[in-house]
Order: sequence, then C-alpha cells, then structure tokens
Amino acid sequence: MKEVIEYIAKSIVNLPDEVIVTEETTEEGVIIKLQVAEEDKGRVIGKQGRVAEAMRTLIRVKAAKQGTRATLEII
Repeated sequence: MKEVIEYIAKSIVNLPDEVIVTEETTEEGVIIKLQVAEEDKGRVIGKQGRVAEAMRTLIRVKAAKQGTRATLEII
C-alpha cells in the first residue's frame, strides 16, 4: 500500500524528491502517513479533497482484500 501512495504522490507533485511515505501498524490496522513539500500539499489534497479521498479509497480497498484496515494521513 505504501508503494501505491508513493507512486501517486510523486506523479502529481512538483518536488517528488520531498515525498516521504511511512507506514505504521497498529491494532486497528495500518496507518500510512504522507508528507510532501508545503507548496505541493494543495496538489495532493486536490479540489475539495478529491485526490486525497481517491487515494484513501484505493488503500481501503487494497486493505480490505488483505483483511485489514488502512487509513491515510497527509502531514
């Protein structure tokens, strides 16, 4: 899941070298944290949060197939 988010984020930002994706496993599931440059946050979130919501949907579906839960946090 981490690789999917990293690929999407690096594809849409202006500074792909500053994309950092970390993955934490908790008892509730997996938390994926996405960190980008300050000027790229708008691109990652998208208009009315559409891009961020699409990424969240993708990891939720992938996690459901693996039998776990996943959330995405944009830092």
